[in-house]
Amino acid sequence: MRRFSLMLALFSGIATGAIAQEATDTGTGAMLRGLDKLTGRARDIELRAGSMAQFGRIEVSLSECRYPEGEPASDAFAFVTVREAGRPVPAFRGWMVASSPALNAMDHQRYDVWVLRCTTS
Repeated sequence: MRRFSLMLALFSGIATGAIAQEATDTGTGAMLRGLDKLTGRARDIELRAGSMAQFGRIEVSLSECRYPEGEPASDAFAFVTVREAGRPVPAFRGWMVASSPALNAMDHQRYDVWVLRCTTS
């Protein structure tokens, strides 16, 4: 029943063109957390938009971080690229959502990275 209700709401919004996008502000950077699954070591990684940080054998880059307008402590949406040393193809490239880390999670055998919040200064 829940799935039917969700599909009906989605279809109704598409049919009427009434899907609203939430207004957002852009942060100056983001706070991410990295986990080395092999050692169990976790580290917070603060990045400014357009910068990169090394965590173990991976490089984490942040393009931008957005949050609901006027609520910087609220949910964060960050566009992140993760590259492993010696590999030409990124291990992850896309949007990560703080409130739903599994929605678009990085799939790596050793490392895990997720967004915690946007920074504004």
